[in-house]
Amino acid sequence: MQYTGSHYVGSYVNGRMEGNAEYVLPTDTRYVGDMKDGMFHGEGTLFFPSGSRFDATWEKGLAVKGKYTFADGLQYEDRHWHYCDSYDRRFFTEICYGLKPSGISQLTNMDPPRKIPPGCYDCGDGFYNPTTRVIKDYRNRFLRNADDDEHEWIVRTCRKGWAEKPAQKPK
Repeated sequence: MQYTGSHYVGSYVNGRMEGNAEYVLPTDTRYVGDMKDGMFHGEGTLFFPSGSRFDATWEKGLAVKGKYTFADGLQYEDRHWHYCDSYDRRFFTEICYGLKPSGISQLTNMDPPRKIPPGCYDCGDGFYNPTTRVIKDYRNRFLRNADDDEHEWIVRTCRKGWAEKPAQKPK
């Protein structure tokens, strides 16, 4: 763990993590639950730095059943998921608290939306700098490097940290 930056609080059996424990990953994602033979096994929860969580039943390190809850309380459903789809484009906060008056737009589920650093994009779990291709979380800690596919997706779909002039209409 000293090489990965992880931290473990719990017991060991034959040198392997075992029993009820807490395992903290270098990204500050925390697993709290049962361990067996050094793996997540039994009931356990992953708590993400964003405030979301994944409650699951684990077998030999793999989630076999689980429920993901976003930081705002919205629960993901793996079947019949209709949140923010083509049928209903409202954000969860709009579903819970109603729509804004006509002419006032809500750009994200968070209202008001985060301020995006100039030259960057808000990609949902942090800010993306297309020059360095680095994604940092909202507290400015490294998350990951974007590959070509993720770069293209972010540039094509995510909010920008700058305003663009509207295209001029031909006269």
